[in-house]
Amino acid sequence: MTKPLAGLFRARQKDAAGPALYARGLRLCGEHLAGEGDASGGPQVRLTRAIGAFAAALDSPSADPFDALLQVGERALETGGERGLGLALGLAESSAAIRQRSKGAWRLRGLALDGLGRGDEALRCYEVYATLLGDAPAAPEVARRMDTLRRRRACLDEAVALFPEQGAGLAALLAGPTATTAAVEPGFAAFVRERLAEHGPGEPAVRRLLELYGRHRRLVEQSAVPDPLLGGTVPVGVSGLRGLVAGRTVCVVSNAGDVAAGSLGAEIDAYDLVVRCDGYRLRAEGTGERIGLHAVTLRGAAPWAEPAWARPAGVRLVFGDPAADWRRAVRTRLVPGAQEHVGDASLRRPLGDPALLGEGGWEAATTTAFTVLRLLDFLDASPRLDLIGFTLPGRLRAREAEWVMDRATHVDDSKMRIALR
Repeated sequence: MTKPLAGLFRARQKDAAGPALYARGLRLCGEHLAGEGDASGGPQVRLTRAIGAFAAALDSPSADPFDALLQVGERALETGGERGLGLALGLAESSAAIRQRSKGAWRLRGLALDGLGRGDEALRCYEVYATLLGDAPAAPEVARRMDTLRRRRACLDEAVALFPEQGAGLAALLAGPTATTAAVEPGFAAFVRERLAEHGPGEPAVRRLLELYGRHRRLVEQSAVPDPLLGGTVPVGVSGLRGLVAGRTVCVVSNAGDVAAGSLGAEIDAYDLVVRCDGYRLRAEGTGERIGLHAVTLRGAAPWAEPAWARPAGVRLVFGDPAADWRRAVRTRLVPGAQEHVGDASLRRPLGDPALLGEGGWEAATTTAFTVLRLLDFLDASPRLDLIGFTLPGRLRAREAEWVMDRATHVDDSKMRIALR
C-alpha cells in the first residue's frame, strides 16, 4: 500500500520543484502589464502597470523588487477608496516588515492609515518616518498632516478635559481600536450637543467646547497650514504681475524632449524671465536652469492631493476652476519659501474671466503654456516675448497654434523659437 503513495508524493515533489519556472512566468506577465499603454493614464491603469513592474522585478537580478513594491503602494494610494487604501496599507506593512528602517515604507503606511481615517495610528507612523529622516526635513505633505493630526487630537483632549465626568465615553472612544474619523466625528458632535443642552450656551466651558468643535471640524475638512504667510511669499494680482514683467525679455519654454536634448540652455537662461510650465524637467545644456515664473494648471478630480510645488521659483501662477478647488490646492500645495510671489485669485482663470481677458471658446483643457503666454501678451509689458520648443505641430492645440502663428513676428526653426514681439 505504501508504494503507490510514495510514488504520488514523489510526483507532487517533482511538480513543486520548479518555482523558478513559475517566477519566470510571473515576470513575463508582469512585463506585459508594465508595458501596457493607455492614453488616459488613470490611477487604475498606473496601478496595473506598477503591479506588472513589481511582478517583473521578482525574477530580474538587476531590479529591486522592494522599490517596485513601494511603487505599487503609491499607485494604490492614488486610486483611493477603501480598497485602494487597504491595498496600500497592506503593502506598506509588508514593506516595513522587509525593511524596518525604510522611510518610504513608514511614509506610505502613514498616508494609507491617514486616508482610512485612522489618525492616531497614522501620526505614529509619520513620527517614525520623521525620526528615520534624522536632520532632513519631512516631505511637505507629511509635515502638514502631522501638524493637522496633532491639532485635531489636542482639540479632542481639551474637550474631554472640560467635562471630565461626562467626557468618559468620548475618551473611551478615542482610546479604542475603532477611533476612526468616521466614528469620532458623530461621537464628538453628540458630546457637544449634550453639554449644550445640559449647561446652556452661556456657560464659559460650553463656549470653549463649541470653539474647539468648530476648529476640529475645519481641521477635518482641510489640513492646517503651518505657515499661513508661506515664508514671506507676496500675493500678486494683475497689476502686480505686470510690474514684475515690465521691461523684461520673456520666454516660455516647452517641456518637450527635443528641447532638453538640444543645446539652447545658455540662450534660454539669457532671457530676463524664463517661464516653465507644469511638471518640467531641467537639463542645463538643453533647457537652461533658471525659473523666473512657474505656471501650472490644476487637473483631475482632486488637484489638491498632488505633490507640493517645492522647486523654487520667482513667481508661481496657479490656474484652475472652480474657485473652491483652486483655494484648496493653493492652500495645500504651496511650500513656504519656494516662491517669492504667487498669483492671487484674480489670475486663476485669465482666459475666461470677464474681468480680465474674458475670451470665449477656449477649452477647459487649454495648455498651460498657451494660458500663460496669452496672459503675458495681454499685459503687453515685455519688449520681447518668445516661445521655445513649440514650432512642431502638436505642441499646442490647433486653435492655440493658429492664434500664435497669426501673431508671430518671426519663426526660427533652427532655434525652435517663435517670437511674438
